[in-house]
Amino acid sequence: MEKFFKLKEHGTTVRTEIVAGITTFITMAYIIFVNPNILSITGMDKGAVFVATILAAVIGTLIMGLYANVPYAQAPGMGLNALFTFTVCLALKFTWQQALAIVFICGLINIVITVTQIRKMLINSIPQSLQYAISGGIGLFIAYIGIKEAHFLSFTVEAPNVAVKLPDGGVVGKDIIPAIVNFTDPVSQLALIGVVITVVLMLLNIRGSILIGVLLTTIIGIPLGVTQVPTSFSLAVPSLNPTFFKLDLGGLFADPGRIFLVLTTILAFSLADTFDTIGTFLGTGRKTGIFDAKDEEALHKGQGVSSKLDRALIADATATSVGALLGTSNTTTYIESAAGISVGGKTGLTSVVTGILFLACLFIAPFAGMVPAAATAPALIAVGILMMESIAKVKWEEFEEAASAFFTAVIMPFTYSIANGVAAGFLFYVITKVVKGKAKEVHPIMYIVTILFILNFIFAAM
Repeated sequence: MEKFFKLKEHGTTVRTEIVAGITTFITMAYIIFVNPNILSITGMDKGAVFVATILAAVIGTLIMGLYANVPYAQAPGMGLNALFTFTVCLALKFTWQQALAIVFICGLINIVITVTQIRKMLINSIPQSLQYAISGGIGLFIAYIGIKEAHFLSFTVEAPNVAVKLPDGGVVGKDIIPAIVNFTDPVSQLALIGVVITVVLMLLNIRGSILIGVLLTTIIGIPLGVTQVPTSFSLAVPSLNPTFFKLDLGGLFADPGRIFLVLTTILAFSLADTFDTIGTFLGTGRKTGIFDAKDEEALHKGQGVSSKLDRALIADATATSVGALLGTSNTTTYIESAAGISVGGKTGLTSVVTGILFLACLFIAPFAGMVPAAATAPALIAVGILMMESIAKVKWEEFEEAASAFFTAVIMPFTYSIANGVAAGFLFYVITKVVKGKAKEVHPIMYIVTILFILNFIFAAM
């Protein structure tokens, strides 16, 4: 173990790495409850998604630990699962099988851009302001989904006689107006209790605040009649068959009229995944010394797999494709890994411990099925709050930068689409630079991608 993970070289011990692995697991284990609830909205089998979520986390995290030897854990990403469900499947009308195919392709693309010069071009083409805005916008989107899942909002119209109620509580009609509910609904009451519990735990800096919040809210939901307790329990692991290898690559490209839509959707997925991962690695690695200056330099030079950071990026991309084969949205590196790193985790042994703990969760499926949306909604809101941190890094006092960042961040929740937010941000960034006489500052890739987004909107209108 010492020889394989080079513990002494990294200044750590087996005990420290085990504690770090446990810490990371506790802070991110909420995903095994949240992800199935979100993806099942698309029609995917909830039990199969539960198993796929765990296996994707196990495989991705073990690859990270054994191949890259870094203390990062992976699992289906928050934000990316929302993009999968609400944008790709519900808004753009892709089947969940086609959406899995998109995720699989994204993983392959990210592997390619990690070992070629394309990575350097991509990273250097998109300004930091847009990268920050994309992360913050996804945070807003996730929080909005959580607020809706919590039943905190009601939707009415100016002319009530034309309102048609939808299953999710919304309406179809003209001039739809959102308003806060009166909290007479047990679901909204439970979700509100869950939000308060989660926020208080986070303020007290308690490890695993989000996970503890989900579990306590689920328990409180039993007397409220929101949490349904099974009449019998079985330790049998749910079947993975309903989602295993069900990606539909052929159907994804079957309609020539949707090719641009397919390409821009893949692009949006890849951008969100790529910059989320790079931000996590560099943001935590710089502070802790896990990645040094040579790693970051190699990232920007794009000189093949020449550093520990390169191997970590390949591990992340590989996990995305593996997750798609199992039946879940993009598997990505979790910022919660910073919790384990903060208590001393420095090598892949931390990741191995986290992966083993995820594997043990396969046998809690009956309890996971009890968790209602009202208990996972507070987790979505909490993650949204955390992701909003990047918005502060945008130079809002400079309108030239603020305009594109604003449209990126707000269009995502307003249109229920991360892809639309990315498209709006790119478009206004190009417009801003051209108008200010700085067209040469815009990377050619930005022009190409913006044109693709515009063509997609034109084809959609036709």
